[in-house]
Amino acid sequence: MAERPGENTRAVRLPAPDAPVGRPVRPPVHRSTTYAFGTSREYAEVLAGERPGYSYARIDNPTTEAFAHAVAALEGDGLDHDVHGQAFASGMAAISTTLLALTRAGAHVVAAQSIYGTSHALLDGLLRRFGVTTDFVDITDLAAVRAALRPETTLVFTETLSNPTMTVSDLPALAELTRAAGVFLVVDSTFASPAVCRPLEHGADVVLHSATKYLGGHSDATGGVVVARDGVIDAIRSARVDLGPCLAPDEAFLLHRGLETLPLRVARQCATAAEFATAVARHPAVERVDYPGLPDHPGHAPARRLFDAGRFGAVVTVTPRGGRDAGMAFADRLRVASIAASLGGTHTLAGHVGSTTHRQMPDEALRAAGIGPAAVRFSIGVEDPADLIADALGALDGINAP
Repeated sequence: MAERPGENTRAVRLPAPDAPVGRPVRPPVHRSTTYAFGTSREYAEVLAGERPGYSYARIDNPTTEAFAHAVAALEGDGLDHDVHGQAFASGMAAISTTLLALTRAGAHVVAAQSIYGTSHALLDGLLRRFGVTTDFVDITDLAAVRAALRPETTLVFTETLSNPTMTVSDLPALAELTRAAGVFLVVDSTFASPAVCRPLEHGADVVLHSATKYLGGHSDATGGVVVARDGVIDAIRSARVDLGPCLAPDEAFLLHRGLETLPLRVARQCATAAEFATAVARHPAVERVDYPGLPDHPGHAPARRLFDAGRFGAVVTVTPRGGRDAGMAFADRLRVASIAASLGGTHTLAGHVGSTTHRQMPDEALRAAGIGPAAVRFSIGVEDPADLIADALGALDGINAP
């Protein structure tokens, strides 16, 4: 009989639990950061991609992989080719890794003028340090997009619904243009989610999300995800493994859970946003409301073509008269909506754009993107529409009281 192991060995080498007989309804959380093998050859073959399996959580994790596969299934439904997903620690991790994977020193990017402030800062700051240049253009002006393309251009970057002007990208037209030029069309679809629009259906090469927003939907998990066809996703995966922005399994579990109620939540949020935008636009203190569900919004026609029926997104940007101070006063007077970062959750959130989400952009870039100094972005939650409307109208009354 073999000598009895010591107490520390016995404590570490506890019996492994049996695999459950039934199939779990919810995907389990796999927190292990490392996986054991019977032989060195097995380990080497998994690392080389020659056999399926897991080795180390930075490379792959079953819970994180389940989330990425689920998003790929939603984004790729109805396509005539397979697409695959990769999960990231945040939306910006997904964006930065994708841009690094699809550019190189000396490369050129054409990007929409009106995009998330940190995406703008990444393209206009950090990537320039590494020799990647970007031209920001009006993405709705196809002639301007075409004119901005160069031989060294590798991709066009846009948002399905831009942050915060809710500009709608004509994805089929952009896809036709980028295919002819031999460059990638990369679309941040965070503001839409697959419950509103699926850019791959319209010819995009890559779709990505800050999963923190609508995909998770409860403001309790941070993550990002990218979906693309084979070849493209392989390059992004390779960059992810090397850079290390892996999504934690507990976050992946929460984000996966959020997907199950995504259409229910988004349908209600979009309906409420349409009511909210219509009511607020009538207030005399309002200079402009950016929401593509409004018939006079420049993106209304393409939104009707590209988006699921009756869904125009759930973000409404309200610009009161009076400049920056008026915008901040408007936000400060809200009582139902909370002043907070992020969007896409069950709570309605509001924020003064120029001092928060787009604080990195200089005034001239804000003006070029069509963002007014008083703009306040509302992410509509699941509260009763009447309460949100009364809150906003009361706040507008207050900032214009004598």
